[in-house]
Amino acid sequence: MTEPERPKYRNPVPTVDVIVERNGGVVLIRRRNPPYGWALPGGFVDYGEPLWAAAVREAHEETGLQVELTALLHVYSRPDRDPRHHTVSTVFVGRATGEPRAADDAAEARVFPLDGLPLPLAFDHAEILADYIRFRRDGTRPPPER
Repeated sequence: MTEPERPKYRNPVPTVDVIVERNGGVVLIRRRNPPYGWALPGGFVDYGEPLWAAAVREAHEETGLQVELTALLHVYSRPDRDPRHHTVSTVFVGRATGEPRAADDAAEARVFPLDGLPLPLAFDHAEILADYIRFRRDGTRPPPER
């Protein structure tokens, strides 16, 4: 007996990103693969994996840090946010101790002060970091249409 044919849907891909707070700054990785640039640690959610677990796993894989998640910042879903395909990213805030070290698809991992972020930032991460800075300053979260 063959498996029944399932309809094929073209759906967005779930991803996670983590703003890792460290020494008053944030940890960023320099991407080894296109699209190049500096980015928040993050990546694709594995099938059957909770979003929070994917965030902790991806942050560890790319930076070597054990991250404790402290907040959910926002969900970003603009169809053009990733040039490879439509992704929906859940962005967490977390903290870690230790020094980041590049691993997996990160060519470099460093802590940057919020007033000295490197360019270029990949994807929509400049927008996400601006939202984060606003959130840290006055507790304001991004509007739903982000």
